[in-house]
Amino acid sequence: MPVDPDLVDRIRELTATEAGLDEKRMFGGLAFLVNGNMAVAATRDGALMVRVARADSAKLLQRDHVEPMVMGGREMRGWLRIAGPGLRTTRQLQSWVARGVDYAKSLPAK
Repeated sequence: MPVDPDLVDRIRELTATEAGLDEKRMFGGLAFLVNGNMAVAATRDGALMVRVARADSAKLLQRDHVEPMVMGGREMRGWLRIAGPGLRTTRQLQSWVARGVDYAKSLPAK
């Protein structure tokens, strides 16, 4: 199943002016990297994978449509999966994309 092109276009619009942004096919989806650090990714099932501070994960998991990111049967700490219904509006998507981009920008460039 291909990545949702509408979701990808919406992420591109939100990150268009971001310095150091790059796109790369990863994990069966399309990842958006800032200075070589992955910030968010559009997944094949229309969800968004978001990189967050581990300290914020527990609080963010209390939100609707948010769950831990699991790959290969293992939970990826510092990563969340936001299901499609939690990304319907620009405001919802922008909040998650900004969170991922801000966290990626806080890391040393690769």
